[in-house]
Parts: sequence; structure tokens; C-alpha cells
Amino acid sequence: MLLKNARIINPKTNFDKISDIRIENGIIKEIGVDLTVKDDEVIDLTGKIITPGLIDMHCHLREPGFTAKETIKTGILSAIEGGYTAICPMANTNPFVDNLTTLTYIINRAKEVSDIGFYPICAVTKGLTDEKIVNVSELLDNGAIAFSNDGKPVENMHLLKEALKYINSHNSIISSHSEDSSLANGGVINEGKVSARLGLKGIPSITESLAVARELEVVRAVNGRYHFAHISTKRSVELIRQAKKDGLKVTAETAPHYFSLTEDDIIDYDAKYKVNPPLRTKEDLNAVIEGLKDGTIDCIATDHAPHTVHEKLLPIQNAPMGIAGFETALALALTNLVHTEKLPLIEVIRKFTIAPSNILNLKNQGNIQIDNEANLTVIDLNEEWIVDASKFKSKCRISPFDGVKLKGRPKMTIIKGKIYNIG
Repeated sequence: MLLKNARIINPKTNFDKISDIRIENGIIKEIGVDLTVKDDEVIDLTGKIITPGLIDMHCHLREPGFTAKETIKTGILSAIEGGYTAICPMANTNPFVDNLTTLTYIINRAKEVSDIGFYPICAVTKGLTDEKIVNVSELLDNGAIAFSNDGKPVENMHLLKEALKYINSHNSIISSHSEDSSLANGGVINEGKVSARLGLKGIPSITESLAVARELEVVRAVNGRYHFAHISTKRSVELIRQAKKDGLKVTAETAPHYFSLTEDDIIDYDAKYKVNPPLRTKEDLNAVIEGLKDGTIDCIATDHAPHTVHEKLLPIQNAPMGIAGFETALALALTNLVHTEKLPLIEVIRKFTIAPSNILNLKNQGNIQIDNEANLTVIDLNEEWIVDASKFKSKCRISPFDGVKLKGRPKMTIIKGKIYNIG
């Protein structure tokens, strides 16, 4: 197969040039200008962009236990529709992915669907409690890539300290759900003018930043590697920025809704805007964008957290937190970061590709290179389209972006040389 005349953007090498790519048996065999046609299939991609396949280091597939919300199959198909060639599902299923049996089950289920890079993030502790660390070496030896209690914070700082040392000693990391649960305590949306107007219990921004601050002190004490998930507040960005200046080995992600929406978008009691952490203020949104610009925030993850339409149509006080993220993530970044000239295109692509690959030490992901697997995403930077959540591949066909016009989208996902057309 020969991919012709595309603009190839590879952030790892800062390559940005019109070129061709030849793929043989799922492997990139040649990259160059005006390659000779000698292939069974030639695809002219004039006007399109080829990037390394997108990587999502934070998503929820719900299986086992919550298959009405999503299955591994529908989640993977949704990820492919979003341009992803690799995903990292979190452990808060039922049963939790805190043991070898459940880990093996989800890996085998994924293999039944596609060859997508499937890198499970297992629980830090048994049962996502603050009691006992999981069998780290056994899980890593059988397909786990990292550890997180996402959905629940680890609030026992002694246990976190010991877990961090132990997991780092196995050349892996913890991805933190940074939250002070005593402050969150039943909150619905961000604590501020909108929560006051709607009469809803708020979640103060220090719920996140206080947890970030204390976790940074643990990282400092053990000189560990540590990753902060779904950063949403100005103060959290400031704390992580200073920690990096101090030489701490920390990385961070945000999700598209934190640079695309604010609490002001919640004009009534619509639970499709209910996420955790909650949508914050305009000041927080701007700080998140600044964090992306200066590298404080290393990557963009979806935090794809699907629920049934019935659940998301409940009153906001009773509805679960989380939204579908795979199928709008790249388009939101192109629309709200690239086309607004807040970030250069190559930097946005970096945050979807080589940045998460480097954090997780992934092989065959995040780079376009001869003799690597052909894991690629083809993008139309300028296509304007309107989100139609009813057509999502995800079971979660409700979204705060339903009906919104976006500019730019993935058009083709290539996994080990196999093409999946999009849209």
C-alpha cells in the first residue's frame, strides 16, 4: 500500500513535509517524495495530513460490569472512529482490574475486536481502597502499562508513598486522580456563581489543587515519577509548573472539555455537562491552555467516561459524572487550539502522540519511522462538520458537543496497516 502526497507531521523528529509512505505487511517500509508506484493499493491523500496514530492514555471502557454503558468492543470502535491507534483503559470496572484474571479477560476481549494498541492501567490498590497495593510485578508481566485508582483518589499518603516507590522500582508510573474527597463531598458542579444560581452543591477548585499539592510533596520525598490526570484548575497548573522547575519528574494531562467548556456553559440542569473534575471558570480554562502552550501539561487525554442516555437524562443531582470523549477529542483540539492560533498544529499533535508514548514507554506508538508498525492517523484539518451524537460508535450517544460545528477531524485510522475509514 502506498499513501501518496500527504503532509506528514511527526513531532518526535519535528518532521513536517509533503511525502509518501509505503506500507508492506503492516510495517512502514519507505518514506520519501514521489515514491515509485509498485503497490496493490495507492491512496492519494493530497490535502490531508498523516500523523502518528493518536494515543489516549486515559479512558473508561466499562467492561466488565457496566456493559449497558459501554463494552470493550464499542469502546474500541469509538476510539478508532476518533483516530486512535492506542488506548489505556482505567481499572474502575466491576470487578476492578486489580488482579490477573480480570486483566487477562479485558486483554483477550480487546484482541477479539482489533489490533488496536491496548494498554490497561491497573488499580494501584486492591478494590480501589486505601489498604493494600496490588501485585505490581505480576500485572506488569501480563500486559499492564501503569497504575491508577482513577475515579477515586488515593488519600492515604503513607500508602501512596510506598506504592510510588514500589511501582517506580518496576519502571512504571502512577496516574493520579487528584481529589480531596472531603471537599468534593457530594458536589455536582464547580463551586461558584453558576452553582449558586442553580442552587447546586459545588465542588471547590481546591478539591483538586490541594490534592495536587500534597501529592507533589510525596513525589518530592521519594524522587519518584508521577503523572497527574485530567488537570482542570489554574492553581493545579501553577503547582505542576513550579514542580517541573524544581526538577520533579512529574507529567500531566488535561481533557478537551477543560479547554473547550466552562461552568458558564451550564445554563440549566443538563447533566450532559456533568464531569469529574467539573467544568471550571474561564480563568481556569485559560490557565489550562497556557499550561498546554508552555509544556506544563504534557498531553491531551479523552477521559472517555460513557454512561447510558437514560442515566445522563436524570436530574443533574442524580446523574453520573462523565461524557463520551473519543469521537470529538481531536476535532475539539483542532478547533479550539489550532484554528484559534493558541497552539501550533505540530504541538497539538505532539500531545496526542509522542508525549503519551514517552510517558508510558510505549513501543510502536507515537512515531512514524521505517520498520515501525504502520499505526497512523489521517486528518483533514479544514473539514467543517457538525457533531451528531446519535451516530457515535460509542454506546454513549449523548454529548455536550452535540450539534456543535467543529473544524478538522480524523478521516482514516490505520492500525498495523489496516485501514479504518471515518465519517
